[in-house]
Amino acid sequence: MRRWPKWCCLGAALAAGALAAGCNKPTQAQPAPPADVTVGRPVEHQVVEWDSYSGTLSSPKIANVEARVSGLILEAPFTEGTLVKQGQELYKIDPSPFQADLDSQLANLAKAKSQQALAQANVDRLKLVRGTKAISEQDYETAVATLQQAKASVAAAEAAVKTARLNLGWTTVTAPISGRIGRKLVTVGNLVNGGSGQTTLLTTIVSIDPIYCYVNVPDVEGMRYLKISAEERHDNVADARIACYLQLPGENAAGYPGIIDFVNNQVDTGTGTVEIRGVFANPRGLLTPGMIVLMRIPATAPYKALLIPDAAVNTNQNERYLLIVGPDNVVSEQPVTLGAVFGKLRAITSGLKPGELVVTDGVQFARPGAKVNPHEASFPTDALNAIDLRTTLPPSSRPSRQPVTGPSTAPTALPAASLLPPLPPAFGSEAEPQAQARRGEGRGEGKPGQGPITQGKSSAVHPHPNPLPEGEGARGPLARVEVLAIGGTS
Repeated sequence: MRRWPKWCCLGAALAAGALAAGCNKPTQAQPAPPADVTVGRPVEHQVVEWDSYSGTLSSPKIANVEARVSGLILEAPFTEGTLVKQGQELYKIDPSPFQADLDSQLANLAKAKSQQALAQANVDRLKLVRGTKAISEQDYETAVATLQQAKASVAAAEAAVKTARLNLGWTTVTAPISGRIGRKLVTVGNLVNGGSGQTTLLTTIVSIDPIYCYVNVPDVEGMRYLKISAEERHDNVADARIACYLQLPGENAAGYPGIIDFVNNQVDTGTGTVEIRGVFANPRGLLTPGMIVLMRIPATAPYKALLIPDAAVNTNQNERYLLIVGPDNVVSEQPVTLGAVFGKLRAITSGLKPGELVVTDGVQFARPGAKVNPHEASFPTDALNAIDLRTTLPPSSRPSRQPVTGPSTAPTALPAASLLPPLPPAFGSEAEPQAQARRGEGRGEGKPGQGPITQGKSSAVHPHPNPLPEGEGARGPLARVEVLAIGGTS
């Protein structure tokens, strides 16, 4: 067997080692490209904060239409669920027995009057011969007593005739109040019971114009409304005309203006709330008693706020921050103070400047200190439109308390105009002209901080003034309601 020299074996080993070392040498990693993120600039918009409470509509008047006489129902000339006027005929009970009773009572009255005439003539004759001793004094006194009995019989017969006329009139059942009538609980051909016993309920009527809304608010808010009334020297909170608005289920706008006209006289110790009532005009009858609605009360004057999508806010334990893209496209973490939520947008009260680029999409790829590839996009207009639809009515021009989302800026106000259409008489008192004469511009005393809210706080944006009808103006929490010249987005 042939043997290789030792130096050949050593050279082969060195060559194999060098080859293995060359294969295991690491390659240098290529840097990752900047992540794509979407950024946007904050929108400066005119906003107003609201106190919103869930409440129930209630009718000021509810009438149970019952039979006052017994008999057979002949007619029911009304349509269920429609609006009826006071005095409108609803039911017709068979009047035949009551007409016969009236005729009988009229006959008894005629008989009583004839007996009275005979007794009067007898007394007159006896009076002529009373002094001649032709009759005894007892005969004369008996004749006078008979006359008094005849007069009493006439009075009783007249009362019986009046009762018979009432019973005959009650055979026509009319609406005691104006409002919306319910269903027919008794139909034609049925017997009903009336009188002082167990009467038959025929139908019900509820008044709907105006209509009440009852809500429970924190006791500090109820006290604030009473304080407004007391400072303006009103006898009740209705004269202060504190504005409120009604929003129906399924609607985005609080399109029904009204005033707060009642604050209950005691606080519920179990919940710390007090019941208040708003009254609203309802000429078309669309608001129905029993509906669950949202009553909104302006809590601040309009002010400008920086708005960003609420989804852009990040959380680090108890700290809220935004990811800001600088001029060099480097991401930085910026702590901010949050304000109120306006639809899908959030107000930022401090820590954010107008024009800064905020990361709104792709937050998971944006790391503080890392470079990104920003793509600027404006906020969707539907986000602002959704807020604008929350209400189309201008709130008070002065705040009832300082806004929790930042400093208030004085809006430019046009001359005072009406917020409410002409109100029904139930809205005011007989002394309304005097109340108007002593009504002032209010005191702009704000309340720092914010009390607990029963249903929570909501807010709205007002991009432009709304044309309003003429009439008596309502008042905001501390000032007369005015039409506001409000700017749009900057």
